[in-house]
Amino acid sequence: MSFGMGGGLTLWVKRLIIANFVVWLLQLVSPSVTYYMQFIPGHVLTRPWTPLTYMFAHDPGGFGHILFNMLALFFFGPPLEARWGSKEFLKYYLICGLGGAALSFVFLNAPIIGASAAVYGVMLAFAMNWPDAPILIYGIFPIPAKYLVGFAAVMSLVLGVTGRGAGVAHFAHLGGFAAGFLYLKLDRRGGGLFTNVRKMVTRNRMNVVAGGGTPERPGAVGHMRMSGAAGGSAGEAQILSDLDKVLDKISTQGMSSLTREERELLDQASRRYRQD
Repeated sequence: MSFGMGGGLTLWVKRLIIANFVVWLLQLVSPSVTYYMQFIPGHVLTRPWTPLTYMFAHDPGGFGHILFNMLALFFFGPPLEARWGSKEFLKYYLICGLGGAALSFVFLNAPIIGASAAVYGVMLAFAMNWPDAPILIYGIFPIPAKYLVGFAAVMSLVLGVTGRGAGVAHFAHLGGFAAGFLYLKLDRRGGGLFTNVRKMVTRNRMNVVAGGGTPERPGAVGHMRMSGAAGGSAGEAQILSDLDKVLDKISTQGMSSLTREERELLDQASRRYRQD
C-alpha cells in the first residue's frame, strides 16, 4: 500500500482541517476566541466545554503550530478513515484529544490549545496499522512509521519530564498517545463486539471441522453447536461464512460500508453471542 498526497482527503479529515483553520482565522481576528476555547485544567468545572474546544484552537501568534498538526492529519488521517469508516475515525480522534486533556492535569493552571494530542493519536494508529510504511523526512529520507512515531513519543516524554521546550504541552501529546494506545489495544470498536463475534465464528468452525466436516459442507458426524441449537446444518455453515465476510469488510472498509442486510446479519450474530 502506498501513501502520499495523491491519496485524496477523506470526509472527516477534510472537515477537521477546515474547522481548525477557520477557528485559527477567528483567533487572529478576535483574541477572545482563544480565551473561550483554551483548556485550563484547574478551571474545568467552570469551563466544562473546553476539553473538547481546545483541540480546535492553535497559537494565533505563529503559523507553525497549526501547520504541523494539519500536515500530519493530512498525511496520516485518510488511510485510517478509509479503513475504519468516518464515524469510527472521528470517535477515535476525539478520544485521543480528550486523553490529552486528561493528562494535562499535570499542569493545573497552564492554558492548553492545539490538536496535537488528537493528531499524535492518529499518528500512533497509523504506525500500528502500517508499521513499515516509509515516511519521507524533508521529502528525502525514508523512515518506517513505527520508528518515527516511537521517536515522537520518546521526545514528548523526555521534554515533558525535563521541562525543556517551554510553551509546549508535551504531556498533552503523551495523553493522546496513551488514549489511542489503550483504545486500540482494548478493542473498544463496537464495544469489543466484533472481536467477540469473530471468536464465536472461529469456535463454531473448529467444532465443524473437528466433527469430520468442513465449514462449507458439514459431514455426517460434524455438527455446529450454536446457542439454542442441538445440531448444525449447511444453512448455519453458510451463515457463518457470510458473517466472516462481513467482519472482514468492517476491518478493511469500516462499519459505514455495510449494507442493511449485512447489519441485520451482524445484529443476529451478536444476539446469539450474548446468549451463548
